[in-house]
Amino acid sequence: MNVLTQDDLAVTAAATEKLAELIGNTEEDIEGIRVYASPGGCSGMSFGMTFTDKVEGNDLVAEHGDVKVIVDTETIGHLRGAEIDFVDRGDGNPAFVFNNIPQPAGSGCGTCGSAGGGCS
Repeated sequence: MNVLTQDDLAVTAAATEKLAELIGNTEEDIEGIRVYASPGGCSGMSFGMTFTDKVEGNDLVAEHGDVKVIVDTETIGHLRGAEIDFVDRGDGNPAFVFNNIPQPAGSGCGTCGSAGGGCS
């Protein structure tokens, strides 16, 4: 198992707490939370998370207490230096956000990837 560091992908305490709560509320056999990328979005990619029941050979894994965050080596190339946070702005729509997403040159997206900005 390859180690995913906080420099690769930071996960805030609020995000870790919410992920642990979500894992605790399922009866599925969960190995961890897989972070994935798909084409589209501010940085040329959109990011999301899902439960996973296994770690693959090309995965990087970070353990935050009882929560494992799992990212494959291709996806981490799009996320290196980013942060996953959980925010509740009081508008009834709490969400996980990906902050400080590295932007490819010429992407032209306004706030995504900038300090304090985020993609959700």
